Amino acid sequence: MPSGASGEGAAISGREQLERALDYRFQDTALFELALTHRSQSSASYERLEFLGDAVLGFLIADWLYQAFPRSPESELHDMRVGLVQQRTLAEVAREIDLGRHLLLGPGVRSGGGHRNESILADALEAIIGAVLLDGGIDAARTLISKLFDSRLERARPGLDKDPKTELQEWLQARGMAIPRYTVRAQTGDAHAPRFEVSCAVDALGVETIADGASRREAEKLAARRVLERIAADSIDGPRDG
Repeated sequence: MPSGASGEGAAISGREQLERALDYRFQDTALFELALTHRSQSSASYERLEFLGDAVLGFLIADWLYQAFPRSPESELHDMRVGLVQQRTLAEVAREIDLGRHLLLGPGVRSGGGHRNESILADALEAIIGAVLLDGGIDAARTLISKLFDSRLERARPGLDKDPKTELQEWLQARGMAIPRYTVRAQTGDAHAPRFEVSCAVDALGVETIADGASRREAEKLAARRVLERIAADSIDGPRDG
């Protein structure tokens, strides 16, 4: 039963609220329930739907960007797509439709704040997208993604969503410097909600930053962003002497 619901009627009402937020009504209610079920609640979970939703989301966002920016090279399209489908963005979208409140979570995960966990929210949103694809077809999935990502798609512009790891690497290579070294310093948390502490070191500049995130890649990106901020703050333009 979704967190905060009491009784079957409340659960049904809650799902109807979610369908209104999605602007989509499921024909297959069992598929809808599966899309909300975390593996901590049942072995029949949303993970396969998440796999499907991840693929269709990436495809439809890429298609939209390809049509919207006919003059942009592949690298710019890639960076915009990464910004739109990254875990943080998906979790933000999930929060906007209050998805966490409707998730079917095991007691331990729920009490541990699983309905607010960024990774769980992002995965569940992808599962919902996969379920809509199966239930209503590609046009229904396209309409859903257009609704959920509308304001973000409108704001998408080349150069605004470049992956900080890519941006840092390009900056260093343009100045003949070696690429950064990323090192996992620690991994904490439970299996369903891990945290990674990662360092990003640029030896030529004598700079090292540390960041943590819900995935190794997320932590690496944040650490790279902090190096870029250091570079901007120090007006660094090349290797330090000595």
